[in-house]
Amino acid sequence: MSKTQNKMGVMPIKKLLLTMAIPLMLSLVVQSLYNIVDSIFVARLSEKALTATSLAYPVQILMIALSVGTGVGINALISRLLGAGKREEVGKAAATGIVLAILSAALFMAVGLVGAQKIAHGLTANAEIADLCGQYLFVCMVFCYGIFLETVAQRFLQASGRTTLSMVSLIVGAVTNIILDPIMIFGYLGCPAMGIRGAAIATVIGQWVGAAVALLLNRFRNPDVQVSFKGFKLEGSMVAAIYKVGLPTILMQAMGSVMNFGINGMLANATAVAFFGAYYKLQNFLFMPMNGLGQACLPVVGFNYGAKQGKRIKETVKTGMIWGIGIGIVGTILFMAIPGPLLKLFNASEEMLKIGIPAVRIICVTFALCSVTTILGMCASGLGNGVVNMLGTGIRQVILLLPCFYILLKTVGLPGAWFAMWVAELAAMLYVLWAMRRELKNKVDPIS
Repeated sequence: MSKTQNKMGVMPIKKLLLTMAIPLMLSLVVQSLYNIVDSIFVARLSEKALTATSLAYPVQILMIALSVGTGVGINALISRLLGAGKREEVGKAAATGIVLAILSAALFMAVGLVGAQKIAHGLTANAEIADLCGQYLFVCMVFCYGIFLETVAQRFLQASGRTTLSMVSLIVGAVTNIILDPIMIFGYLGCPAMGIRGAAIATVIGQWVGAAVALLLNRFRNPDVQVSFKGFKLEGSMVAAIYKVGLPTILMQAMGSVMNFGINGMLANATAVAFFGAYYKLQNFLFMPMNGLGQACLPVVGFNYGAKQGKRIKETVKTGMIWGIGIGIVGTILFMAIPGPLLKLFNASEEMLKIGIPAVRIICVTFALCSVTTILGMCASGLGNGVVNMLGTGIRQVILLLPCFYILLKTVGLPGAWFAMWVAELAAMLYVLWAMRRELKNKVDPIS
């Protein structure tokens, strides 16, 4: 395949990013929406139920981390192979991705079968909340194959530039979840009321439906990426190539789990934990357009790096960063203007509003900084360097954030502790700007 046979090598960059990013943004927004809808319905059960899902969320983030990290590594590898015209290697990479997804899911299924309740009771001393958390975790972990297969199959579509098809599969799974949530939680249409367990069942059914649609779309609508198991064997070199980019992304995503565990542990107060869980899902909803833009930049950068088109890489990086900052500014204005109504979506009590409204207004100032870190980190992954993305995220979510949050919490109290976000986000952005400049100088300038 020559580079002129794929739009990523010839279409004007701004038009290309729009055509690729908009479907990704929409699909990720819908995906994030069903996490929010889950919490909105669960909050109608009780604040304890909302706290239970907030405590379970870091474990879900770990599953997302492994699936997305593997998918990002596959995306970067396949897009480079497509750019270099190595069609046979693309089929092997896709098969390797499917096998890795199955093995990863098996790990979480095993842990869920024997340890879901133990994990839940380790997260809280409240027996009722722990029991609710354990119910939710057991279903999500034991039946997690859907999320792994769905994520990897969607990355096959994205790597070849078919982001609209990726959007279709994700939206179908998300809409399935949203429709099933009230039916299974509260017991409509003849379904028994299953409470928090029903929310988990709706989630995994949605993931399985999304996986089935994504796999079928690859089979019949993605001729560039066809999974080939003929004579297949798991090659260490290909696994290494995937996780060279994917492992830093896994660690990066897992840092969100570490951050949630850490802050939840420091907050201690159940209402504060419920607030942070609700806020984090709202923030993720806003960040989905940023992530969609970053995921669009990654294969474009990777394809043009494989095709040795340095000017297109530089234009992609510049355009992505400018658009990302714009998304961050819009998000800041929105969160600054209506924090109360946003939190009331989760049936927020007066105590939660008292904690949450000032916290939201402090944190949202950092959104534009985060957008730079996110977009440039993805671009660096497209160049085969996942470490930049990992370290940038590590700084903003763990390395600086948790110590700063702890110090401020102990010295000035909870309202002032949220300013730790400012310190962490600024430091992360400055690091990624420096690291991306180095990547462009070493890898892109010689082919420009």
